[in-house]
Amino acid sequence: MPYVEVRGNSIRVKWWGGEYKLDDAGQPTKKKRYESVSGPDPDTPFRTEDEAYNYGLDRESDVRNKRNRRKADERVSMTAYIDRWFEEPGLRVNSNKTNASRLNAVIKPYWAQWFVDEITPLEYDAFRNYVTGKYSHNYSKSVIGLFKMLMDDAVVKYKIRDESPIVEQRRRGLYKRKQTRRVKRRLSIESVHQLATNAYTVWGFAGWTYIWTIAFTGMRPPGEMYGLQRGYSSPYWPASEPDPEIREEAMQRYEALHVLRVQYQTYLADKKPVLAGPKYDSWRTLVMPPFLHAMHEAVLGSHDQPWTFVSMTGKPLLSANFKNNYWYPIRDGAEEREMRPRYEHWARPAIPAVPEMAGEDIYRLRHWAKAKLDEPGDIPRVAVEARMGHELPGVEGTYSEVTVAMEERIVAYLQGVWEKEVVGAGLWTPPFPMPLPDDLVQAAPPLFSGLPVLEYE
Repeated sequence: MPYVEVRGNSIRVKWWGGEYKLDDAGQPTKKKRYESVSGPDPDTPFRTEDEAYNYGLDRESDVRNKRNRRKADERVSMTAYIDRWFEEPGLRVNSNKTNASRLNAVIKPYWAQWFVDEITPLEYDAFRNYVTGKYSHNYSKSVIGLFKMLMDDAVVKYKIRDESPIVEQRRRGLYKRKQTRRVKRRLSIESVHQLATNAYTVWGFAGWTYIWTIAFTGMRPPGEMYGLQRGYSSPYWPASEPDPEIREEAMQRYEALHVLRVQYQTYLADKKPVLAGPKYDSWRTLVMPPFLHAMHEAVLGSHDQPWTFVSMTGKPLLSANFKNNYWYPIRDGAEEREMRPRYEHWARPAIPAVPEMAGEDIYRLRHWAKAKLDEPGDIPRVAVEARMGHELPGVEGTYSEVTVAMEERIVAYLQGVWEKEVVGAGLWTPPFPMPLPDDLVQAAPPLFSGLPVLEYE
């Protein structure tokens, strides 16, 4: 209820405006924040207490019925709000880069003339229809998700809206045609082998190993593959682990197994290489089947760089034009090429295309890795998801645990796939380069620590 104060010739009314006071951390408390005036406008004071009281009742009714609009000088334009929201810390550099593109290309231009608090569910529906009608399904979904994040923060974090204009409703009837995912083409192990063979032609033994590593570990390309350092590869880790507690625990757990550690990913941010934690902070240890461990020994024995996989010229992969010079010839094939030293082109035979991978990204191999682990049906789901860097939801995720026996089952199964479906099927395999000498395997290589920006040559 409003409260009327009489001070001399002045009559003042106070009422609750629907908001709470904030603590030192900027979080709302249980103390209500009251508003007050001495008249309906600055030049017209209240004449009676009843007039002031009724004015307060009207303002409280506005609060209850969501009609309380902020004063003009307190309202925030969408353009200013988006800029303020984007400057707040908390997002990865790569996420900021993606968000900036979607904000500047779609959201800011559309809402440039609007205030944050005047967007209604009807206006949001019009925006959603505009986005879904103009852009692809995946891009539309990401833009709408980003806009929802903006509106949620406007309500919860910044208190510049009373509620989000995005109303979640259960479907009532048939509003529109249901979106369906693109059906994945079947990807046989023969096609994966052809990709690896093509990679060997393009890139040598490192290319052969690169393809099989994604296919049999499910590591995320390109970030986690580019960011795999020598010291976190199976010939070195866990003996090279800088944290003594992690090192001791891992050496005891994996005494009889080969393992690599997914510790970092690399990508370009503002054209500068960044070393960061893996996506969703999914640090994980991956058990390696013996055939893949032997490949990594051979690759690391072929160079002395800190990264496991380097470019054809011995530089970090992040500095290479991977899609054009590596992936497209591996996937789509290429004609025979003669030596062209001036352009750093080497002679190579014709490369056949892989029809099952036409138009696909190299990330498709990660999907293949997940499907391959699901095939036998006797590998626990928690072990498969942990290997992929996923967390199980709900009670299952809380109480499930990956055991050594589960990881041993994964190693035995993947080694069996290799021996039966590749070697046993008579598919071609290249000669192994010289593996790492034992004394070098025992030496712990230098590791990058923290999350610095690395300068490449």
